[in-house]
Amino acid sequence: MTPFEFNSKLLGLQKNLSYFAYTLTSNYEDAQDLVQETFLKALSNREKFTDDSNLKAWAFTIMKNTFINNYRQSVRNNTLLDKTDDLYYLNLSKESKEGQPDSSYHVKEIQKEIGKIDEDQRKPFEMYNNGFKYKEIADELSLSIGTVKSRIFFTRKKLMEALDGSRK
Repeated sequence: MTPFEFNSKLLGLQKNLSYFAYTLTSNYEDAQDLVQETFLKALSNREKFTDDSNLKAWAFTIMKNTFINNYRQSVRNNTLLDKTDDLYYLNLSKESKEGQPDSSYHVKEIQKEIGKIDEDQRKPFEMYNNGFKYKEIADELSLSIGTVKSRIFFTRKKLMEALDGSRK
């Protein structure tokens, strides 16, 4: 197949490629970008296409692989890698809810209710809220993991009931 024939057959697939790109992206501009990128890759890799293969299937495969690679790249770009010792960036909240008028409870209210809970129930709950894992809490307090989980669950439940009761 001559380069002219290849180019004209590839351009003849534009409508089909545009439709397929839109089904992948659900956005007209992104679909057009994907079609352009597919054309660019197909034209730059023309020598890899064999005359006895299906050009439409080849172009669709290029488009699908391009879409998947772009998606994976965007996921990698949006992933936060925190290499600090204390995982500072992962534990940093996006915005502080403290002091906002629309927050349901004040921190002092919650801390007061937590302080009312028995020490053996409160300690695993506080450790969990401070970032300890169940296994670490169990080892530190010499408890089974199941006991730690149930104490955290029931403390959370008591706290929610207490806070609901204080609002009435």
